Amino acid sequence: MANAASTVDLSIEGMTCASCVTRVERALTGVPGVAQASVNLASHRAHVALNDNVDPQALVAAVEDIGYDAALLAPERDARAEAAAREARAQKAKRDAILAFALSAPFIAGMIGDLFGRHWMPPPAVQLAFAAPVQVWLGARFYRAAWKSLRVGVGTMDLLVALGTTAAFGLSLYLWAAAPAGHAPHLYFESAAIVIAFVLLGKWLEERATRQTVAALSSLERLAPATARVVRNGVEAEISVKELAKGERILVRSGERLPADGVIVEGTARVDEALVTGESAPVDKAPAGKVIAGSLNLDGRLVVDVTARGAETTLARIVRMVESAQASKPAVQRLADRVSAVFVPVVVVIALVTLAGWLVAGAGLETAAVNAVAVLVIACPCALGLATPTAVMAATGVAARRGLLVRDAEMLERAGAVTAVVFDKTGTLTEGRPQLAAVRGAAGMADGEVLRLAAALEAGATHPLATAVREAAPDAPAAAGIAVEAGGGVAGVIEGRCLLFGSRRAVANRGIDLDALAPVADRLESEGATTSILAETAPQPRALGVVAFRDHIRPQAREAVAALKRDGVRPILLSGDRRGAAEAVARELALDDVRAEVDPAQKSAAIQALKRDGLTVAMVGDGINDAPALAAADIGIAMGGGTDVAFETAGVALMRPDLRLVPAVIDLSRRTVRAIKRGLFWAFAYNVLGIPLAALGFLSPVVAGAAMALSSVSVVLNALTLTRWRPRFL
Repeated sequence: MANAASTVDLSIEGMTCASCVTRVERALTGVPGVAQASVNLASHRAHVALNDNVDPQALVAAVEDIGYDAALLAPERDARAEAAAREARAQKAKRDAILAFALSAPFIAGMIGDLFGRHWMPPPAVQLAFAAPVQVWLGARFYRAAWKSLRVGVGTMDLLVALGTTAAFGLSLYLWAAAPAGHAPHLYFESAAIVIAFVLLGKWLEERATRQTVAALSSLERLAPATARVVRNGVEAEISVKELAKGERILVRSGERLPADGVIVEGTARVDEALVTGESAPVDKAPAGKVIAGSLNLDGRLVVDVTARGAETTLARIVRMVESAQASKPAVQRLADRVSAVFVPVVVVIALVTLAGWLVAGAGLETAAVNAVAVLVIACPCALGLATPTAVMAATGVAARRGLLVRDAEMLERAGAVTAVVFDKTGTLTEGRPQLAAVRGAAGMADGEVLRLAAALEAGATHPLATAVREAAPDAPAAAGIAVEAGGGVAGVIEGRCLLFGSRRAVANRGIDLDALAPVADRLESEGATTSILAETAPQPRALGVVAFRDHIRPQAREAVAALKRDGVRPILLSGDRRGAAEAVARELALDDVRAEVDPAQKSAAIQALKRDGLTVAMVGDGINDAPALAAADIGIAMGGGTDVAFETAGVALMRPDLRLVPAVIDLSRRTVRAIKRGLFWAFAYNVLGIPLAALGFLSPVVAGAAMALSSVSVVLNALTLTRWRPRFL
């Protein structure tokens, strides 16, 4: 979706095929101020990006002007009400299909009798009595939609169904009226009735199958309870979640779901966050721990300080991100869009040519009309419009259930083409919680004194290395004039001494000799440690000691790297740390390609260089200091925890810090692209093979109607195979 000042989501009713999608998108993009519009046939939704201050009602009016029903979707929607609406739509489709087949039963019996040489077809008057309700009542939806499309000069699936069945019905009336007295003509009421029955059956099966593609998202939407138990003035009260305010305290008992994001102020419990983060094991929570709306309190009693509610919660943002991905389109869909834009007019022309061709060849009007009807019926482009969106919906929904958030369909498509994955080290391959490993003082400097002075300089810092130093030296003296040095260091005055604590590069850039400490630092780094130097800058510049930190490698990192290699993807370590520390991590993980001592800008340049070498690059980082590299990569993959979904520069977000999700997203992408291509192949194949067969007289309208319905259902069922996806690495 294009960069835009804001976005609006609409529900669209009345779409039946790929041509409808194209029409609605054109209508929306024709509204001044609309940057881009993406319409999803399977979910009946439109996602619109706006450049300017556009009245949302203008979007609704633009859709209604071309004959569809539209409504704005509020940011805080009632997920249960939407699920009920989907169920009602499916039940109506089921009822219409059952009625159509019930009314078509005499025709089906007659066709079966013909196979055995029996004449079971009812008399013409009875045929009309059964066919008319199907044509006029159940088929009225096709006439209404066809008329709306004709008013704006566009053809849709409804037009093809209306033309085809009306031609069969009208031809039957003509043959009956023109037949000599006492002669029983061959009528085609059964073709009109059964074709409509098959189309309605296909619509019902599509509704059922589409409901399964959104099942994962629907389950997420319904996780957060509608009410919350608050503690006000020491009194408990149950209120609507919409009435909650930030800073308010809520009570969550055992067995209840969290109604909002927050921080625990009282109590301990095990919390199941599986449906939100994909983490299967319960997570132990204690005071100061963060909790997510929708997660389940398995035991214990929690008092939680609300930090986000409603549309601001992590769960709501996940749902919006998944919906945005489902509304977007991958590049592979563009061919289908181009074809669908001209498909219906071309089919009508082919049907007219078929009619004229059979008449010129000497066939009667009956034969020519039946073959033209078969062309109109088999060519309905339903499957063409369903192939891509159903696969994208199924994939993004199951990905969210497994802890993967994909920003849009283009990212989902592109991830499968990745040939190199670049990993940051600290916080990505490692846990990001370094611990003090060693302290070595220079000649005449005690180890404890080095640690004490370093802790004093880092007293106000919040980064992980500072935390590790302070925890090891809680009795550090006070420092004055603290200043962060450009290039990676902190300076200050302690007990009259001007000191600097930072990376070897930062200290060396101040002209301080590190030769005496270099062997010690090199040895520690070769063992996998990260080192920082304490130095005195005045009055006598000199190195005072080295402090080493060790960060544990994530437990899943080895499996992730091995899985990437098995899939033919090249893993690369790109770190700002010293080469010795980076190479130690690389050795442990069997990484052959290591780029060390690079700053954020250099990381971005390194990504660009890999792309120039012909690689499709994914970058995995924490989404903060790695933002330039994430943006430069073909695919940015942001590591994160359940409550930190700040992935503005990444195309894929990992809801939990499990590196095995990296090869998993590549695997899902490849499976999704294969499913989309299979769906589009079958959608095109039905038409490419079916239209000539129908035009040549090898398919009756009834068989054509069944084939058309089967094409839509098979395409949706193909997409549903993705809902059973499980990462093979987990």
